[in-house]
Amino acid sequence: MGERRDESRVDGGDEAEAVSRFVERFAAQLVQAGMARMPARVFAALLSSERGALTSAELGEQLRVSPAAVSGAVRYLSQVDMVSREREPGSRRERYRVQGDQWYDVLLKRDSILRNWQETMREGVEHFGPDSPQGRRINDSLEFFRFLEKELGSLMQRWAAHRAEHLEDQGLSDHSRRRP
Repeated sequence: MGERRDESRVDGGDEAEAVSRFVERFAAQLVQAGMARMPARVFAALLSSERGALTSAELGEQLRVSPAAVSGAVRYLSQVDMVSREREPGSRRERYRVQGDQWYDVLLKRDSILRNWQETMREGVEHFGPDSPQGRRINDSLEFFRFLEKELGSLMQRWAAHRAEHLEDQGLSDHSRRRP
């Protein structure tokens, strides 16, 4: 008989090593997409943690970085709504949590940014004129962002329906949604 493979381990290797490989690989991809390295590593570590939440000390130990590096990364990730802070009951320690739906929140925040960019681009087209080379370039960008804004709304509605169906198929509830 052949040896039974443990499917819970990546490449059959040590769990901590497998987690580290995932964290560094995904962090590198986030860096390629424009995120700073330390926030990318912290986000990937939180995403791959069993509870979806770690303390600053746990993050520092796992990533082998200073508390200051963790603090700066968490501050950035909190500002862009990719992680939330929560206080441990009966403790002064904070735990940082990644939600299952953080991408939804990030895209919703980007929607308001797109509207701001559109307003500035409209002003640019007016200033340079729609027939000038710079006016045409700016107008083309403006049209792209108009298209994105229009499509983003229906895309987010489709995602919400898809996610609800996916969770239901897995016998899970949507208890992770944060609402003000």
